[in-house]
Amino acid sequence: MTHASAFAATGHPGDPTLGTDYQPGVCNIGPEEIAHRRRSGHVGALLTLGLFALLVAVAAPPVARLLLVIPATVSASGYLQAWLKFCAGFGAIGVRNFGPLGRTETVADPAARAADRRRAREIGLMGFGIGLVVGLVAAALPI
Repeated sequence: MTHASAFAATGHPGDPTLGTDYQPGVCNIGPEEIAHRRRSGHVGALLTLGLFALLVAVAAPPVARLLLVIPATVSASGYLQAWLKFCAGFGAIGVRNFGPLGRTETVADPAARAADRRRAREIGLMGFGIGLVVGLVAAALPI
């Protein structure tokens, strides 16, 4: 194994080859899918900010600001998936895509599918955790 391939096998975020090859539980999407996940993060962030502004404008009670958990979770999940180069939905159903949007390949190896499902759960939990923190902070703000 060359130094470059040993480096690539680590899944180091600075690795320029990361995101170009399937690595079970590490990378299951290519550039187009990564950009799509990043856009989802942007949309979720805009929805979070818009909902927050609306809730403040109508003087909604602090507990209503917990609604921000939903769009904040969507935003966090999109950004996490783009950053990690891993689609949680694809991992959960056992597919991958390094080509054009909408074209997937099945992950046949049971061990690889298990690693992908594990990573998908982690991303889901991280996204929800971030969304929950955003909702709790918004509810606690003295507005």
